[in-house]
Amino acid sequence: MAKPLLCVTVTAATTAELRQKRDAVDDADLVELRLDSVSDPSAAGALADRRRPAIVTCRPAWEGGYFKGSEEERKKILLEALSLGAEFVDVEWRARFDDLIAQTGGRRIVLSAHDYHGVPIDLTARVHAMRSTGAEVIKIAATLTCLSDCMPLLDLGAQSSRQSGFVMIGMGQYGLVTRILAARFGSLWTYAGTITDIGQLSAQSLLKDYHFRSLTDSTNVYGVVGGSLAHSVSPAMHNAAFRAARLDAVYVPLPAASAADFQTFGRAIGIRGASVTIPFKVSLFDCVDEVDAVARRIGAINTIRVADGRWIGGNTDAIGFLDPLQDRVALTGLRASVLGAGGAARAVIVALASSGGSVRLHARNRGQAEDVSVLTPVEVGPWPPEPGSWDLLINCTPIGMYPRVDETPVPADQFTGRYVYDLVYNPSTTRLLREAAAAGCQTFGGLEMLVAQAREQFEWWTGARAPAGMMREAALQRLAEFTRDENHLV
Repeated sequence: MAKPLLCVTVTAATTAELRQKRDAVDDADLVELRLDSVSDPSAAGALADRRRPAIVTCRPAWEGGYFKGSEEERKKILLEALSLGAEFVDVEWRARFDDLIAQTGGRRIVLSAHDYHGVPIDLTARVHAMRSTGAEVIKIAATLTCLSDCMPLLDLGAQSSRQSGFVMIGMGQYGLVTRILAARFGSLWTYAGTITDIGQLSAQSLLKDYHFRSLTDSTNVYGVVGGSLAHSVSPAMHNAAFRAARLDAVYVPLPAASAADFQTFGRAIGIRGASVTIPFKVSLFDCVDEVDAVARRIGAINTIRVADGRWIGGNTDAIGFLDPLQDRVALTGLRASVLGAGGAARAVIVALASSGGSVRLHARNRGQAEDVSVLTPVEVGPWPPEPGSWDLLINCTPIGMYPRVDETPVPADQFTGRYVYDLVYNPSTTRLLREAAAAGCQTFGGLEMLVAQAREQFEWWTGARAPAGMMREAALQRLAEFTRDENHLV
């Protein structure tokens, strides 16, 4: 069975610019030329002297595109593309351009249906009706409202084969996995590009971060589950490690609406392991089949390993937290103030208590801090901690995380201790760390902890030694890309 192809979507203001951007596309199998995006749509102009196969699309406004002319004008553009030898022409199912499809007997036709409200309940019947037109390729694109919305697409892909010409796309953040794991979803190709509002990834990201060319329908799937994962560098780290170890595995972002949402999808796709981040470290604790001793003591998990079909919860946060402090800070007798009351804070408390430090917990919601203090005996203090009350301050909240980089949990005039440790790693130097350093504190960034705990996860999943240096370098490169993107937007 052939691997899925990579199709890069090209948009532009004019047909001349469309040609320029088309020819700048590198390492793609085909390009989608969006004539609805240009002010002077011309199939001849878009197709002239092309270097690789093309899909000509002229999406109308009523189907989420930009073309606002008449349907007759649009049909004329698509007919011209067919007559000029375009490898494929995208025709909307709702357009009912049956005469256009009949001209080629369905060959070279991508018959598409887009639903921007959710997965249609009549999906199977819709695909059957679309297939009956004789179109060579059937494309379904639906906006997903949760991760488990992938399930109907996954089921449909399992029933079909890429030889029968299907493309399945989940739009939005919950559909990222359908774009990366096109082979698993039975897609003939996947789309890459710059239309980020529907969830497109860049071709560079698919090829470099996820090694798209090497993925098959039997590739082992790992991932990071969280609420919002736009800031995550974990895919870059773990995929670099998988590649270095020559393992047929991929690590993907899995934003989920709830713990149950992830559990439903993860079990269906046969996930082999996952990193767990905000806000699911506690809620997924109750969803796994077994919890190891360290995670049970912490009362939260940050890692799931699947063995013989059983989901085992573990926690590498504690060892990851301590790693940067080894041989640099004497924790015995140190007064530590921990900010936050989530899963990361629980791991930090356990790590500090086992190292002989005295710990106080501070949370914006005092009730949450008191709940944690029942499970893990610790004193609850005010928010923020009083000046002079701590030697080591640890931020376990997302305050200051990308994109809200101007926020900080502690005012600049209250750095009276010796050490400040921020678990936030994006950006690598947060406002908290900058102001703490200016006040004379020794600082520790979250990237060191991230790499240390990720190394432990990788070894727990695979039994192979993790290339820590390579993982750190991959994380730094991804963070640099975030910085470049932000500067470009400014």
